Amino acid sequence: MSFHPIRFPLDIALASRGGPERATDVVTLASGREERNSRWVHARRRYNAGYGIKSRADMAAVLAFFEERRGRFHSFLWRDGLDHAGVDEPIGSGDGVRTTFQLVKRYGADFDPYLRPITKPVADSVVVKVGGVVTAVTTDPSTGIVTFAAPPAEGAAITASFSFDVPVRFDTDRLDIELTSFDAAEAPSIPLIEVRE
Repeated sequence: MSFHPIRFPLDIALASRGGPERATDVVTLASGREERNSRWVHARRRYNAGYGIKSRADMAAVLAFFEERRGRFHSFLWRDGLDHAGVDEPIGSGDGVRTTFQLVKRYGADFDPYLRPITKPVADSVVVKVGGVVTAVTTDPSTGIVTFAAPPAEGAAITASFSFDVPVRFDTDRLDIELTSFDAAEAPSIPLIEVRE
């Protein structure tokens, strides 16, 4: 099994459905109170690409993509139509020593924000600012780590704007395809699941 650095057909992905999933255990006590435990630190996204198929050509493209990935065997890139960019996201502050920083996207306000590690940025989309000034960095598109040539000054706020993809795999080894007319096909369910790295 390996990761294929290729994106699922974009026009089909953008018409699909899906979003984040959490794993929370809820135990109701005899008193009626609850005890809750979040088993995952990070959400895991699920998608259904079947909604994006509008024609026989779309189905042929998905079929070829599915076969090349060997079903669930190889993971690949997915563009989430609603959540694929970060703008001026805080990724750290300088200490005069550290030169590498992980890209993250922040969800929520100051009460209890969730910081999502971004591991598959679109490399040429990353713009990093130190103290509000655009600064040159190198970006690893396979990890989301940005590297400065020299460490940012102590206390300097570091922000990043970027586009990103989600690493996913097919969550099935079988495609159920129906040819509905001369130039139309559908596959009601083509489940995809995020691959945690």
